[in-house]
Amino acid sequence: MRAAVYARYSSDLQRDASIEDQVRNCTARIKTEGWTLVTTYTDRAASGASRLRRDYQRLLEDAGRGRFDIVVAEALDRLSRDQEDVAALFKQLNFAGIKILTLAEGEITELHVGLKGTMNALFLKDLALKTHRGLEGRVRQGRSAGGRVYGYNIVRARDAAGEPIRGGRTIDKTEAAVVRRIFDAFAKGRSPASIARHLNAEGIPGPEGRPWQGGTITGHSRRRNGILRNEIYIGRLVWNRQRFVKNPLTGKRIARVNPESDWIIEEVPDLRIIDNSLWTAVADHLDRVEHSPRVQRIRASRFWERRRPGYLLTGLVHCGACGGIVTSVGGDYLACAAARKTGTCKSRQGVPHRVLEEFILETLKHHLMAPELVKEFIAEFTAEANRQRRELDLDVERKRKDLAEVTRRLDGLIDAIADGLRTSGLKQKLEKLEETKTALEAQLAAAPPPAPRLHPNLAELYRRKVTELENALNDPGSRDEALTILRGLIERVDLHLSDDGFDIDFHGEIANLIALPSPSQRADINYFRVSAKRVAGERNHLNLLLCA
Repeated sequence: MRAAVYARYSSDLQRDASIEDQVRNCTARIKTEGWTLVTTYTDRAASGASRLRRDYQRLLEDAGRGRFDIVVAEALDRLSRDQEDVAALFKQLNFAGIKILTLAEGEITELHVGLKGTMNALFLKDLALKTHRGLEGRVRQGRSAGGRVYGYNIVRARDAAGEPIRGGRTIDKTEAAVVRRIFDAFAKGRSPASIARHLNAEGIPGPEGRPWQGGTITGHSRRRNGILRNEIYIGRLVWNRQRFVKNPLTGKRIARVNPESDWIIEEVPDLRIIDNSLWTAVADHLDRVEHSPRVQRIRASRFWERRRPGYLLTGLVHCGACGGIVTSVGGDYLACAAARKTGTCKSRQGVPHRVLEEFILETLKHHLMAPELVKEFIAEFTAEANRQRRELDLDVERKRKDLAEVTRRLDGLIDAIADGLRTSGLKQKLEKLEETKTALEAQLAAAPPPAPRLHPNLAELYRRKVTELENALNDPGSRDEALTILRGLIERVDLHLSDDGFDIDFHGEIANLIALPSPSQRADINYFRVSAKRVAGERNHLNLLLCA
């Protein structure tokens, strides 16, 4: 039986060496059972309440591919502490014919899922309550509940017994001067975006060393975060403004604002950086902006409810100068976000959405699938993939014949024994045939499932599909569906803007374009890049590069 080991530790409860301990103990159990260890998955410093763990996700993917027959873990809570996730994992593995065995509980059944899942969920809730209570006690002493705030340094100290005293802070004079400068500039009418650009131009790092952005300075009005809204700068510590809940669909934590009656406020005058008059002037300015007609119209539109990829290239275009994301500006234009918001990029030109989309579609239709190049490539690719498939089929067929022969010989020996045959070496022959039969059965079980042959006219089929997609994009009734399909063909577009036009580097996986049925059939050439240039008054120039 093929076995996989899963090990995890959470930084607040265990140590890094715990991973090695878990793997060692699980491996010993696998050897005792006579199973074969095929792979190990480990997540370090990862909470069991989240399923967004790298190796946990790899385990789920490999389970779907049939890489193992059983998962071995130290305990069920190593796999997950979330009751719903435990049940989902059990169902998914059970559907794939994969068992779960833990050193603590043995083979996992529906009973374990229900009972242990409930116990783990209660443990998480109890831990959250105790953690919250401990942090509240620290805040009521005027100390930090965690996290670094711009303008302050963390103070590390110990008590008489040598235990760490957590939550101490002191003012960072250099950063405090930047905070005062931000407040003063905003009070005098400078916009947050303008302040951010000037700070970045001077090389002043923002919070966590990242570039300054307008949103970093203004923050969120309801959550009271951001430089201009953080009351710590006037010596008032506000805690429990928000809580985090897990989205059951994505597993990600989402912030939710708590009622102000639940907020805990403590005065910390020794941490004051901004005087009351400047704070009041800034607060009044923020209030005027928030209640301005323009902001009220934007809020009334409830734009956040309509967020979706409305354009072919939304989220796929990157600035060729700095590598950052290119976003919508001025309604229907694309431009580098870093250049417009932080001033850290010099590429401030823009290009209309529609112009870039039409150019990409034209490239796909007439250049990307150049018949003389791509037809030859796909013909060779198809022939090689089908040759490998034939060889695999022949190998499987040989193993099936060998298995049938071994089974026939075993049946003959068993019949002879039943008739009273007793000869020296008979037992050894039986054991050897049984071993051979077991090995052949394992090899056949591990063989990939049959895949369809690749169509010889794949290039022409693809060209026709691209043309149909363009027509669908121009049809309002099918535009959304066509966008989704076509976006799947595009991995990334690097946009180089200049005064006389633009250049693009167009990236994508060749496997996506020809819809390979399995990763094992991918050729040595596994992706392509297209370089194209559009210049005013000239024809488009295109270079197609197939890259190993």
